[in-house]
Amino acid sequence: MPYVLAQNPYKEQSSSTFSMTTKGPSKIVQISNVSYELTGKLVLRKTTKTKYTLDEIDVDAVTEVSAWPIGTPFTQKPTYTIREQGVDPTKIGDELIQLSRGLEDVEWWSEYSLATGAHLFDTYTPLQQFSISREELIRRFAGLDVPTDDVKDPRLKDPKAVAVVTYASADKVIREALITADDPKQAVLLRSLADSNRRVDAVEQDSAVRALRIVIRQNFPSPPNPVTVTIPITNDDLDLAKAQLPPKMHATVFKR
Repeated sequence: MPYVLAQNPYKEQSSSTFSMTTKGPSKIVQISNVSYELTGKLVLRKTTKTKYTLDEIDVDAVTEVSAWPIGTPFTQKPTYTIREQGVDPTKIGDELIQLSRGLEDVEWWSEYSLATGAHLFDTYTPLQQFSISREELIRRFAGLDVPTDDVKDPRLKDPKAVAVVTYASADKVIREALITADDPKQAVLLRSLADSNRRVDAVEQDSAVRALRIVIRQNFPSPPNPVTVTIPITNDDLDLAKAQLPPKMHATVFKR
């Protein structure tokens, strides 16, 4: 598709800056980075402002991503703006924008629709992207959200809640499933970001993905004691009726 150019030539120029100041005994470094990226139909302006207090662990960072149709002057209102705490805004193909949210010890990410800027889901495992068809590219995405102590949804405050697995397209969340354990002590261990690690894998069969496999392992020095949950993908949806889980664990439909 040919680009639609503005009637008159135009350009945008933004400055990246670095500064260091002293506040009492502390030295504070502030960095602002601005970059532009061209997608199939949009131009993205990505601005990340990061504040470091030297000799301290905490990092304060805010990223803003604004999008304009190609050919639209930047003086006009953007199609959308994403503004959130985080760094490293990354375009995933021409479908998603990924923002790294883990500014301290734990890595996690937020995924947004590139077309609309809508927030799709958060994940505490690296984003999985795959096709569910061998005849044509039908791209889907998956991740695993883990309830933290400050979660607001009362359903995720339930002592039996372990994690939420998300299955999505580039435009919408197709299905979320809540994984629970009957034993609250087991659930606490499985959702602990300090005591356990987790991964999501796309399971292939006949050159196409047919299931999602979630594995949760305990961290050293505890024995790994892996817990595996496998959820088939049928008719472009998570087939929870055929999910395979350990005894006394469950996967049920979850809607936000």
